[in-house]
Amino acid sequence: MQREGDRAVKKLMLLRHAKSGWDDPVSRDFDRPLNTKGQRAAHRVGQYLREHRIGFDHVVASPAVRVVETLEHLAEGTGETIAPIWDKRIYLASAVSLLDVIQDADDRYDSLLLVGHNPGLEDLVLMMVPDKPGDEARDQVEEKFPTASIAEISFPVDHWEDVRPNGGTLSLFVRPRDLDPELGPDRG
Repeated sequence: MQREGDRAVKKLMLLRHAKSGWDDPVSRDFDRPLNTKGQRAAHRVGQYLREHRIGFDHVVASPAVRVVETLEHLAEGTGETIAPIWDKRIYLASAVSLLDVIQDADDRYDSLLLVGHNPGLEDLVLMMVPDKPGDEARDQVEEKFPTASIAEISFPVDHWEDVRPNGGTLSLFVRPRDLDPELGPDRG
């Protein structure tokens, strides 16, 4: 169990799928693949996790094609195998639905990576982390949780079922453009 001082800590990592291809002729949104920029961004975020020794015990992810491909490229960047549990509840889920998934997590895991979609992930961060003056990372999330961005929220709890709104601390928020300016927004 992870501890900070005398308290147990559960760490929740949130990864939004990388940029997908809108010009790919798929019949369902669920089947949209990543575009080239999205593949590069997911790989680079994986490298960042490896370089900073940021890991996770368990992965729960939306089964949408763009999430599956995001995890494949993230794994290439980390140099590690990622074996997620595919959970259909995460596909285009609201923050409240995502909280249900988190609260259902097995307590043997101290660090959970949840991989999904917006606006649910962005709304989840804003719901779980209190709005405090000077919290630059939270302000950035409130502005936008871009594709392939990753956030980490720490909760002073022993059990996932005890995770509550406004109970977390945002300890990390990294966007692909923070790692490589070419992975930032397209210029119109």
